[in-house]
Amino acid sequence: MGEIIKNGIKDVIITPLNIINTNGGSVYHALKKTDNGFLSFGEAYFSSVEYKLIKGWKKHKKMTLNFIVPVGIIKFVIHDLRTSSKSYGFYQEITLSNENYNRLTIPPDLWFAFQGLAKNSNFLLNIANLIHDPNEVLSLELDKIKYDW
Repeated sequence: MGEIIKNGIKDVIITPLNIINTNGGSVYHALKKTDNGFLSFGEAYFSSVEYKLIKGWKKHKKMTLNFIVPVGIIKFVIHDLRTSSKSYGFYQEITLSNENYNRLTIPPDLWFAFQGLAKNSNFLLNIANLIHDPNEVLSLELDKIKYDW
């Protein structure tokens, strides 16, 4: 396994988000068109992640992802295999949850996987700049990229 980088992989953006607590419920901010990481709107979807289940590895050729975790706890691992990148060969880890409420922006050409850590429910929201195209995404089995989950 490669080294886990402390300052983050080049071009990955972590944006702190606000949770506004009000009587009767809370407002969870996600993404504004003026935010760093917003390119355009393609689609938004929620994905559930079962406890301890790992989804990945995936890499988009053109799509930029904006992951937010409004429910549960999800650990994300990003691996940079872009040969021209200063962070080539490094891994970046981030765990998103209500306690660490951030938006994780992953640009194209980076491998990523994620794991559900809460026993009840884990949901992520992805706000992508493109509509899903199965020809635009690459997938690898978990054992093809060495990482100690």
